Amino acid sequence: MAPGKAENGLTNVGVRDTTSKRGCSERCEMIIGDDVLEQTCKDMIETILLCLGDATKGTIYRIGPMPELRTIRVKSGVRDEAAGEILWGTNEFSDYNYPGKCWEDYKDKPGRLLEAMAWCVEKGKSWTSDDPNLDSRSIRKQLANEAEDYHHMEPVLINRTYLYGDQAEDLEFPVDYRGLPIWGDCRNLVVAVIKIHFKKGCIKRGDNSTKVIKKLSRTLGTQLLSLHIRETLSDAQQELARQRLQSCNILAHELRNTLIKLGFAFSAINAELSFLREQWEREIALACPDIDSKSTILDRLCELVEANCSDEKCTARIVGLCEKLRAEQAELCEVALMPAVGEKWVDNKIAPKWQELLAESNAWEASREEILGLIGRLKNALWVGTNEEFAHRLAHLPEDLKAMWPKLAYMEFSADKLAELEHIIHFLDHPHLKIPHKQQTKKILTSLKALVETIPEIEEKTNRIIFSLRNGSMGKS
Repeated sequence: MAPGKAENGLTNVGVRDTTSKRGCSERCEMIIGDDVLEQTCKDMIETILLCLGDATKGTIYRIGPMPELRTIRVKSGVRDEAAGEILWGTNEFSDYNYPGKCWEDYKDKPGRLLEAMAWCVEKGKSWTSDDPNLDSRSIRKQLANEAEDYHHMEPVLINRTYLYGDQAEDLEFPVDYRGLPIWGDCRNLVVAVIKIHFKKGCIKRGDNSTKVIKKLSRTLGTQLLSLHIRETLSDAQQELARQRLQSCNILAHELRNTLIKLGFAFSAINAELSFLREQWEREIALACPDIDSKSTILDRLCELVEANCSDEKCTARIVGLCEKLRAEQAELCEVALMPAVGEKWVDNKIAPKWQELLAESNAWEASREEILGLIGRLKNALWVGTNEEFAHRLAHLPEDLKAMWPKLAYMEFSADKLAELEHIIHFLDHPHLKIPHKQQTKKILTSLKALVETIPEIEEKTNRIIFSLRNGSMGKS
């Protein structure tokens, strides 16, 4: 994908540009329409500034395609305290304005001043400048005697197999100054970077603000992937529409907007519910130390993997299998999935790999019964949050909170449950609910509520357009 303009007339988000092993040029990239990409970034910046009262400005940069990794500013928004609104399309100079900078121009290199963007892209990790005067990646501005804001930069990651499937192993990765691929061993690719500026002294590494930005960056990654899939399918629909009726473009536009709002709003709400789920299970673990917890069991399974993985008799295949198993067990420990989904994770990812290890190597034979027992206990542990008996043991919580919390936390939010959103927001006001950044969560859900309430109206308009097309006339409406 050729680089495009930044604030006005964006091109699609490029992610891949590689050559196959047979010498045939191949083009594969993340495709998202200009207007959709800009609006998506605008919504994300608006949400972050709404949630974080000390944030003053937000910018989102797109990264790609590979291996060029050109970084271009997509959208910037600055909070106007006096007017109580956000000003869009700031005009200040930036190295990452169109046409942006290629990886070769900003990566870490001997003799070159370090840039925070290079850290986020290469490492796939965040960068917090909580003391700009001592920031090792703001030297250029320090030498130029330019003021640098307190800020936090967060990469937006997408699993490469979700984008490329079986072709993921053939990707041509960008290289560091030594010529080594930067993402060769990583599951995730950096497709965008979020930069949020803060008031002086109002951001610290690892504080709640950075956690909120990290959570929303995952939501943005999910949304971009969803948009990419839907946009890819939409391309074929639009080609057919151009050959038939111009009015079909209106239908495609309405359908696309509906899908975008559904994809962003519902995934974001379910992300917040997963956090409530995580906090509820933590309450049970603290009040009931005698029961099996997911994290304790997974830690033990990881110990068992490590115990014999380094055995000299282990083949390269066994070592590779151990690494994948260790990574998938660690990932399950980090996410708060719905119990049924978590059980499928165990059945489809963890249990089969343990069966392979036990079948192909005798290194774990002595621990076979313990391993199989742990896998069975892990499945049961995924359901502890739904067990009313454990809930009754939370004596420090009032009865209404104990009844309401698991009911909402273990709900899969969807279009037919719009009325439940008000209950969730009301629940967050409960005086005995003690969870981290509760008010930020409430602000996020309140802003998403305004979005999801427009969906029925859009669906009605879409149905009216479809009816008009079927009858051969669009009509004045």
